[in-house]
Amino acid sequence: MNRAFRLLAVCTIGVAFAASSMAWAQTYTRVDYPGADDTSLNGGPNDEGVAVGSYDAPGIAHGGFTYRRGVFTPVDVPWAGPLGTVPWWINQDTIVGFYYDRNGAQHGFTLRNGRYTIVDYPRGAGTEFTGINPEGDMSGEYCRDVDCNDFHSLIRTRTGQFIGFDPPGAPLSYGATINAAGAMVGTSFTASPPTDATSHCYLLYRGRFTSIDFPGAIGTGCGANNDEGDIVGNYFDTNDVSHAFLLRHGVFTSFDFPGAAATYAEGINAERTIIGSYFDAAGHLHGFVRRP
Repeated sequence: MNRAFRLLAVCTIGVAFAASSMAWAQTYTRVDYPGADDTSLNGGPNDEGVAVGSYDAPGIAHGGFTYRRGVFTPVDVPWAGPLGTVPWWINQDTIVGFYYDRNGAQHGFTLRNGRYTIVDYPRGAGTEFTGINPEGDMSGEYCRDVDCNDFHSLIRTRTGQFIGFDPPGAPLSYGATINAAGAMVGTSFTASPPTDATSHCYLLYRGRFTSIDFPGAIGTGCGANNDEGDIVGNYFDTNDVSHAFLLRHGVFTSFDFPGAAATYAEGINAERTIIGSYFDAAGHLHGFVRRP
């Protein structure tokens, strides 16, 4: 999992958020890539129920895949180096993510109709794309150093314009997803180097930033938003343990994969199917699908 910190309904802006620890009836499905040591579901699912993810296996640092109801299909940039490929989001016909070249630098890519295209932030040492909306606007982060310790949010518009930024007062940040209305969510940090306790979820809509923090948490990160304005992500409790959350109509709902040591929500679609990853008690990473 690359990040451990890892809106149409803008009525939540400026409104006090309520918190709930109760959730409606749901089912969880564990997702493990065959033969992998660790698996993460990174983004989606799209309207067809397709999610994207990555895995680590002997001899493979990151292999990419799409996943739909138990079926895995590989996604691997042909010219990636030994560190591999990390798909991060999928809309109806395009996958975005990043890959590592043979020198370990990160490059953004798109995959559409079987064709891979490199897309890099022009003034960065590394690029990661983590979201794409139906119109083709892309979100993610760029890095000022090859190891990506100095990272900042970015948008690439459908017309090809790059916009790099950080929320006010944040020396570091990364973008998560951008929805059809152009509302973008991401995570910012109030200190460098970043820590769980300095993380904050942000919403950017029409040039306005709004900080979104789970009540009582020491830190909060955004994973994704959907076109209905729902937001998912993770927060850290006072013991620095990560739990997933859903923010819907101004109300937070906390949830965890059953028995997980830590849970991260990374994607949500219009039907409120949520995907993400969790660590088990032995420290292994698994993907999950949560259906309402």
